[in-house]
Amino acid sequence: MASESSYYVPEQSKLPIFATLGLFMIAFGAANWITGGSSYIFFTGALTMSAVLWFWFAAVIKENMAGLNSAQLKRSYVWGMGWFIFSEVMFFAAFFGALYYIRNFTVPWLGGEGDRGISNMLWEGFESSWPLYVTPDAAVHGETAKVMGPKDVIDPWHLPLWNTMILLTSSITVHFAHVFLKKNQRKNFNILLALTVALGGMFIFLQAKEYYEAYQHLGLTLESGIYGTTFFMLTGFHGAHVTLGTIMLLIMLLRSVIANHFKPDDHFGFEAASWYWHFVDVVWVGLFIFVYVLGA
Repeated sequence: MASESSYYVPEQSKLPIFATLGLFMIAFGAANWITGGSSYIFFTGALTMSAVLWFWFAAVIKENMAGLNSAQLKRSYVWGMGWFIFSEVMFFAAFFGALYYIRNFTVPWLGGEGDRGISNMLWEGFESSWPLYVTPDAAVHGETAKVMGPKDVIDPWHLPLWNTMILLTSSITVHFAHVFLKKNQRKNFNILLALTVALGGMFIFLQAKEYYEAYQHLGLTLESGIYGTTFFMLTGFHGAHVTLGTIMLLIMLLRSVIANHFKPDDHFGFEAASWYWHFVDVVWVGLFIFVYVLGA
């Protein structure tokens, strides 16, 4: 049993080396994939990283259940998760900032407005508008035949609204799951956590449906000017985070149901996953307002 003043130092591990290798293959493979190369490197890296996380988290869980984690080490987990979420906040802040800058400064400048209106010399006759579905060069040269019309934007009061309601509901269910866990009401905890996972799956399904409609029926793609780029970058990265959060909560559910993990006073694994889930919910509210409602 670890004492308050001790700090458990685990045995040396090769997992960080494999994690580095996996992350490199993911980054290199993604760049290779989107430039027309094979996707094998990316998926090999993803599988490598998944295996690393599996064995690494299993070791951490085993150490904690053996009583090796001191209070100091547990505080380090809290701070680590806090800084991780902060880095994610900055990640999305960069994309929200890019959207704001492009919409309110860059496009008007290229259209001849403001002190930097001289930029209009590059594409004389270009008129700034938002949403912008083409590049200024394509707009000036009339290359707009394959570009969706301004009325063909995604309706924010259809699938995006449903997804907003789903994620807000999931925040409530995961919160009360936490409440029941602290009260040692295991059955209610499992039910609400399972409901949260199901809501996460519903969100992913509806976003996939939205993407299908955007590509097949509206003509909104990554190549639909700066609007298409920013739209899919913001919503796509958020969808990836929801997928990750759903997997995290699913693992917590399986740990609870199968292995009877988590105690009322010792359940940081679930708590960290719930923090992450609340984070992606808040980001979606921002997306719904600034991308869907005000961005079109």
